[in-house]
Amino acid sequence: MRILDAGCGSGRNLVYFLTQGYEVFGVDSDSNAVEQTRRLAEVLAPGLSGQVNFRLEAIEEMSFPDGFADFAISSAVLHFASGDDHFEAMLRATWRTLKPGGMLFCRLASSIGMENQVQQMAGRRYRLPDGSERYLVDEALLLRFTAELGGELADPLKTTVVQNQRSMTTWIMRKNVAG
Repeated sequence: MRILDAGCGSGRNLVYFLTQGYEVFGVDSDSNAVEQTRRLAEVLAPGLSGQVNFRLEAIEEMSFPDGFADFAISSAVLHFASGDDHFEAMLRATWRTLKPGGMLFCRLASSIGMENQVQQMAGRRYRLPDGSERYLVDEALLLRFTAELGGELADPLKTTVVQNQRSMTTWIMRKNVAG
């Protein structure tokens, strides 16, 4: 399987895949993080070309081709979107890289379960009880994008509410063969 981590950071979500022989790729807009991921790959998967596989790119401008990956990860990334257009651009760019039948695993901040504890700043940008500011999704938005993208939920939406801090939702979609 070919795995793509959109917003790979320093590679923490890739350790298992690297040690198990998967084809692993990633992008991040932080040059230090990409360099750390390259070094991690050199240690855990010596045959992998870190310079080719891990790229310094914005998610919304990924250079990987359409239908490239079997599985894409977007963990704790999309909630850093500056607004609706940025969120959609990152999501669509990641989705574009998936093969038909491929899966997208997203973990992102949401308002689910904390609707009365978040303070709207502008649009979908909110201040969370922990003091951070994030782009927050809700169930309706996630279901709308699932349908628009030609996907289906591979698992029901699941949300963890961290008491008086934040709410994190897991959204797993499969790309329809016709999508």
